[in-house]
Amino acid sequence: MTAETVDRSGARQGIPTGIWVLGFVSMLMDISSEMIHALLPIYMVTVLGTSALTVGIIEGIAEATASITKVFSGAISDWLGKRKFLAAFGYGLAALTRPIFPLAHSIEWLIAARFIDRVGKGIRGAPRDALVADIAPPHLRGASFGLRQSLDTVGAFIGPLLAIGLMWLTANHFQAVFWIAVIPAFLSFGLILVAVKEPERPKEQRRVRMPLHRDELRRLGATYWWVVAIAAVFTLARFSEAFLILRAQSIGLPLVLAPIVLVIMSLAYSLSAYPIGVLSDRVNRLTILIVGLFLLVAADLVLAFAPGTIGLVIGVVLWGLHMGFTQGLLATLIADAAPVELRGTAFGVFNLVTGLALLVASVVAGALWDMTGPQGTFLAGAVFTLLTLAGLLPVRARLGKRKAS
Repeated sequence: MTAETVDRSGARQGIPTGIWVLGFVSMLMDISSEMIHALLPIYMVTVLGTSALTVGIIEGIAEATASITKVFSGAISDWLGKRKFLAAFGYGLAALTRPIFPLAHSIEWLIAARFIDRVGKGIRGAPRDALVADIAPPHLRGASFGLRQSLDTVGAFIGPLLAIGLMWLTANHFQAVFWIAVIPAFLSFGLILVAVKEPERPKEQRRVRMPLHRDELRRLGATYWWVVAIAAVFTLARFSEAFLILRAQSIGLPLVLAPIVLVIMSLAYSLSAYPIGVLSDRVNRLTILIVGLFLLVAADLVLAFAPGTIGLVIGVVLWGLHMGFTQGLLATLIADAAPVELRGTAFGVFNLVTGLALLVASVVAGALWDMTGPQGTFLAGAVFTLLTLAGLLPVRARLGKRKAS
């Protein structure tokens, strides 16, 4: 398989089928995950009698576990020279945990299921993104990551909507909804096993024996580490979307309607990610990233100062658009900057750093919220975004280039 795909007439082809399939795999698993995660905190508190503090600790440990696991799974995929096996294993592990949720009658079982589920997410994350980079033709790399991001985010708003509808249909029967969530998880696992074909590793490609050794990490290059650093500072600006729900509550939106802000955000995100990915293959990627950062500044200012429901909706839409402009693009920049044989490690380290930055950002945002209210939190986000913009200047030329490998 060559780096750039052409048809018999010599014209460039569209996005490979494997990218579409990986997008649908992500979407199905996200539908399953969000159906459960939208209800799990309420289930733990109201049915099992768990404290809110315990819920927070469980979620924090789960997400940290996923971030740490991504580093090792990405490195192992580079060492093996194979991505699909680890990605499929991660999806399969997550699917196997799904029946535990409706069967669990104690918090210990739910903790175990949540932990294993996040391990599965960690195992599949970096190898899957590296596999997207391996399959995608260089001239469609931005579109490929944008498409996968769009389909993944479709699952992020379909899942909660299904959970709400099914809870209404089943008269708030949590276990019934959890059982239905098992179906898309196993469909996702089956789809990646059957329909995704991994490209052969070129014989001339250098074999990596110790991907996490400092010499190999140096091979990732200065441009890669600049992208990671910029993404980390940027992540400090885009703290957890839970604060969007808190903002909705602070303006008096009824509690039952507060989660709808995540649906609006995800819709704006999913509708913009793919077109922006396509655009990034045609123009300077840095220009698009800068637009995305300005969208986040605008979102922060609107959410800090604009009154009422209209201001909230505008701010949430801007937040979703900034995600569409930046998240797939950051993954594309990692694929552009990293050597082919170290892509798994590159995505693993990137996900670890940004995951830890998101944890720090959410803690800081929570502290600012308690001390200064919504305005202080969102204004701090705007300041960190401007710092990210300043960090882009030293690597403007490098980040704008699109590699042909």
